Amino acid sequence: MRKVADIMSRDCRCVAPDDSLYECAILMRDYDIGFVPVLDGRKLLGVVTDRDLVIRGYAGKHSGSEKVAKTMTEKAETISPHLSVDEAAALMASRQIRRLPVVENGELVGIVSLGDLAKRDIFASEAGVALGAIAGSNEHFVPYQ
Repeated sequence: MRKVADIMSRDCRCVAPDDSLYECAILMRDYDIGFVPVLDGRKLLGVVTDRDLVIRGYAGKHSGSEKVAKTMTEKAETISPHLSVDEAAALMASRQIRRLPVVENGELVGIVSLGDLAKRDIFASEAGVALGAIAGSNEHFVPYQ
C-alpha cells in the first residue's frame, strides 16, 4: 500500500508570518502556485491560499505590506506522511480539500495535492473521486456571464 510520503511534494515554497501579502503573492506568481504554508522555522502555523489573499487580504482592504499572519488560514487540515494514499484521497474528498500540508511532529515535511494523486496513474481514480466530490459540492457556484 502506497503512503502519502511516496507521492507528496517535498520542495515546498513557504512564507513566514511576518512576510507581507505582496511577497506571498509574488511567490505564488513566480512559482505558479496557489497554496503556501506559513512556517515558524519548520513548524506549520497555517496556510495562505490565493483565495485567502483575495478575500481576506486585498478585498478585506489590507495593503500589500500587511503581514501574512493577518490573512492566513490557521489550524489548516494536515495529514501524516504515514497515511495511505487511499486515506488521503478520502479525506480530501470528504473535507473538500485540494491540498494538504504533510506534517510530522508538528513540522512540515511536504504537501500532497490532487495533482500528486493524479500524476500517478495508479491513483487517477482516487484523484477523480476526490475532485468530483470537491467540484460537485459547490452549490453556490454561479458561472460567469
